[in-house]
Amino acid sequence: MHAITIEQPGGPEALLWAEVPDPTPGPGEVVVEVTAAGVNRADLMQRQGHYPPPAGVPPYPGMECSGVITEVGPGVTGHHVGERVCALLAGGGYAERVAVPEGQLLPIPQGMSLREAAALPEVACTVWSNVVDIARLRQGDSLLVHGGGGGIGTFAIQLGKALGATVIVTAREPKHAQLLALGADLAIDYTSTDFVAATRDFTEGRGATVILDIVGAKYLDRNVAALAPDGRIAIIGMQGGRRGELDLGALMSKRGSVSATTLRARPVADKARIVRGVRERVWPLVDAGTIRPIIDRAIPMRDAAAAHRLMESSDHIGKILLLP
Repeated sequence: MHAITIEQPGGPEALLWAEVPDPTPGPGEVVVEVTAAGVNRADLMQRQGHYPPPAGVPPYPGMECSGVITEVGPGVTGHHVGERVCALLAGGGYAERVAVPEGQLLPIPQGMSLREAAALPEVACTVWSNVVDIARLRQGDSLLVHGGGGGIGTFAIQLGKALGATVIVTAREPKHAQLLALGADLAIDYTSTDFVAATRDFTEGRGATVILDIVGAKYLDRNVAALAPDGRIAIIGMQGGRRGELDLGALMSKRGSVSATTLRARPVADKARIVRGVRERVWPLVDAGTIRPIIDRAIPMRDAAAAHRLMESSDHIGKILLLP
């Protein structure tokens, strides 16, 4: 088969479409023939040499895909050859085929194409596990989402609204109309407006109950300032750096908490637990059309470098897909 390989870390030009060995399903795994794969910020970090795949995972980027099962490994129950699925991956999605633990498979939502479904697994699992499972977002809460125009952001807007929360997003002004149409209650241009003041003004001085942050160190102190009493900050990215100073006094005065997670390195059993939660709690909303994938464009997989350049520019809204 063919896959995107990285011989040496570097810029987008480091992504090479090359012939590689076919995957073989191990115990509890299936092989999926890839219809489409989603592009994520973690893929850019892997290309740059900053986020290597876990041991035993294919070296090719790609943490979600959709496709058709072509092989079933020993011990697999409940899945069969020819089944249409989408999948959460630890890596290997930028390829024509990939082996997947059966606990990381999700059905194709009702009325959705196989291609569209590739835009869902990583964002659904990331948002649900951090915003709902860890940060306990509930009806009546206020959710502040940084990076509202990306795949994570556009999904978080929809899930937050479906759960009855008020949703505030930060994004550049040209994206605001689309994000408000998705359900955001307030869009803040982070390049020209203080999101702390804007959030507090919009919530009548209370602040955000839950903050989903892709930026990291650069926003740490301001996130605490924007937090409501008993609020929760969920950090899932480090685009603004990995080392920051936390004012514990300010956090304690709000009885706040900070969590920081990655999804890729979690044990297989933990990923299966998250996938089950998504299937039980989120997939019915997707089946009903309450949540839908927001796809900016699909690009041939051999041109993955173009997809990475687009993501680095942040000029997209929603997900970028790759097609083998």
